Amino acid sequence: MLDYPEKSPVFYRDMTRDYPIMDQGDGVYLFDEQGNRYLDAAGGIAVVNIGHGVEEIAEVAARQARRLAFAYSGTGTSRPQIDLANKLAAMAPKGMGEVKVFFCCGGSEATETALKLARQYYLARGKGGKYKFVGRWQGYHGNTIGALSITGRTQWREPFLPLLLGFPHICAPICYRCPLGKTYPECRVQCAWELERVLHLEGVEAIAGFMAEPIIGTSATAVTPPPEYYPIIRSICDEHDILMISDEVITGLGRTGKNFGIDHWDVVPDIITTGKALSGGYAPLGAVIISEKVWRTFWDKGKVFYHGHTYTGHPLSCAIGDAVQEYIQKHNLIQRSAEMGAILLQRLAGLLDLPYVGEVRGKGMLLGVELVKDKATKEPFPREIGFAQRVAERAMELGVIVIPGVQGTAPRLAGDHLQISPPFIFDEEDGALLTEVLRRAILEIGEDLTGHLSM
Repeated sequence: MLDYPEKSPVFYRDMTRDYPIMDQGDGVYLFDEQGNRYLDAAGGIAVVNIGHGVEEIAEVAARQARRLAFAYSGTGTSRPQIDLANKLAAMAPKGMGEVKVFFCCGGSEATETALKLARQYYLARGKGGKYKFVGRWQGYHGNTIGALSITGRTQWREPFLPLLLGFPHICAPICYRCPLGKTYPECRVQCAWELERVLHLEGVEAIAGFMAEPIIGTSATAVTPPPEYYPIIRSICDEHDILMISDEVITGLGRTGKNFGIDHWDVVPDIITTGKALSGGYAPLGAVIISEKVWRTFWDKGKVFYHGHTYTGHPLSCAIGDAVQEYIQKHNLIQRSAEMGAILLQRLAGLLDLPYVGEVRGKGMLLGVELVKDKATKEPFPREIGFAQRVAERAMELGVIVIPGVQGTAPRLAGDHLQISPPFIFDEEDGALLTEVLRRAILEIGEDLTGHLSM
């Protein structure tokens, strides 16, 4: 442990924390320099899919580093980039046609790339008035300026509001605490039709795209829309000539038990962004999968995409990503994510007998636990208490890593939830340890806080 900031040269995001120095990873476990072992039930943060310390990936990385670590994409391409693009193309929804893939360094860059793709797509079609994008409150698409503009995490946006683009947002499809005060299915999925309302408010001729995480990530972990939601969204986008962008940085590449999260709805997006599980945490890597409809417009009108980064298509990162995806296919880990995820969800549902657990939700290996002060009313603990943060800290003391939600789903950002997103190799024994520790941590923190609040 380091006594920050006096003894560390690193500028950490949270200056109040004394971080353990992680030293080694093996399978589903992390080890710090003090020899403490942690069950990584967060998978980093939905990044680690095949597990830590896989020797095959280390060997590929070393071999590629010796052969060709870097080649500037403006000068030439590389075999690892081509091979990984072929794998992603094979995984993309068939309705996207013959797709193309653009590589970058992570999710935020993927979002920026998608926004610029959509903008140039409409310029090429003579529709330069289309420049706005619709996001969702509770949505998260990255921390760069464009990505933060479409993100719906209000407390992350607030310090930078003067810098952000004026993109409109609609409410998220959170049935547990419907922001519209409705009840499904009587609501007729009004949250999806909110897109139509916003389009007319903003002017359809100004809207280039709608971007959403198929299943919400860390802002409202594992909230899953009703079955009608994305078909409605797709129909609205089609009617008004708007690109549908599926943010699969968390949900893609097997995390939810399918190739991509949007596959659960049999809906075909125009653009897919991905990252995190693409390289399994072994290298920084992101990608944008571009439908034939979109890229052929570039081919027909100018043949140049005015965008790029120094590390676009980085050979070493792409070789690692290719090896990770090969490993997933070889060991049937997407199927395992679906099967083990269902078992883990059932285990976590056992926590519903606790007075502080309001909902357990998710698909595959992206699961969420909603924490409440009162189950009957869904009343959350006061936001300033940081219930989920305290539970996560206690769980870590007990040797299990989970991620506390960034903001709540109740009014004024109140509410607490935990993100469970372990490696796909998680087994039933790991699930038993996770639920045992969570039960203890939730009870201890809940009883302590309830006692203090009643005094």
